[in-house]
Amino acid sequence: MAKISPLMVLPPVIFGAFAVLAYVGMFREDPQGLPSTRVGQQAPPITETALDGYDAFTPEMLTTGEVTLVNFWASWCPPCRLEHPKLLEMQAEGMSIIGVNIRDRESAAKSYLEDDGNPFSAVPFDPAGRTSIDWGVTAPPETFIVDGDGTVLYRFAGPLVGSDYEQRFVPALEAAQAD
Repeated sequence: MAKISPLMVLPPVIFGAFAVLAYVGMFREDPQGLPSTRVGQQAPPITETALDGYDAFTPEMLTTGEVTLVNFWASWCPPCRLEHPKLLEMQAEGMSIIGVNIRDRESAAKSYLEDDGNPFSAVPFDPAGRTSIDWGVTAPPETFIVDGDGTVLYRFAGPLVGSDYEQRFVPALEAAQAD
């Protein structure tokens, strides 16, 4: 009888474990969703340093009694540029949007808003990205729906465009506004 080396068994075992993980992952409730530890909690602090020439953020902006969006963006971010027209449209419809500029150069951020328009009621400037860390942002753009009392209701990772936006973000925003 031939002796089987443990090293010969290891590759099929590793492959089998990977296949099981992939199979289980396909049947998760929301395979694209990234969990946020902030949902259901008070919004974390936002830097009160403003992008030069733009309105500063104050904590009272998140406790006005109205739903507010907090959008994390950067001028170097192509998906941020893709969602920008939607942000302008939402602002024109009366939505209050705080636009936290992260990990960016001030001159580039200012030029971007001057060229493409400013949809934000305040533009906190956070070149080190400390605010994004506190909020659990993985990469821009990310948008949070914040209730009128400052509670984070929903987190959307990615640009506010396409079917994912329409099927997940819009219903969450409508539900927040209906409450």
